[in-house]
Amino acid sequence: MQTWNDVIRLANHGSPAPERRVEKTDAEWKAQLTPEQYHVTRQHGTERPFTGEYCEAHEAGLYACVCCGTPLYDSRTKFESGTGWPSFTQPVQESAIKYKKDTSYGMTRVEVLCNVCDAHQGHVFPDGPPPSGLRLCINSASIRLVSEAQQA
Repeated sequence: MQTWNDVIRLANHGSPAPERRVEKTDAEWKAQLTPEQYHVTRQHGTERPFTGEYCEAHEAGLYACVCCGTPLYDSRTKFESGTGWPSFTQPVQESAIKYKKDTSYGMTRVEVLCNVCDAHQGHVFPDGPPPSGLRLCINSASIRLVSEAQQA
């Protein structure tokens, strides 16, 4: 289980290498993704709060990266943060995502990226519930739910 100090260390010094990499050209990403998915994942955009498909979702399953299909978050770690974006306390496994220092918009935050394809997911904050104390604030446009029924 990662702590806020672990997240800061990884943001400053790099994350473990993923088991595989998915790399595509900009044209290939544009052909695969909707305009909103492309804006969020490849251009580090953000969807408007309370508008994302998974903001209020409660179905059991895994949330995978919309770009490469890598499982990133488990619905059992999803919680209602009141922020307007799906929020999770931890990734499925520590090597699934990576953290990067983000100084855009005149503030310092920690960006969450898919560790396999570098898709922007959202940001992480140290105000989540126990046991991790983390809030991974994730854009719905960057993930897709694979329900438990679909996994079977």
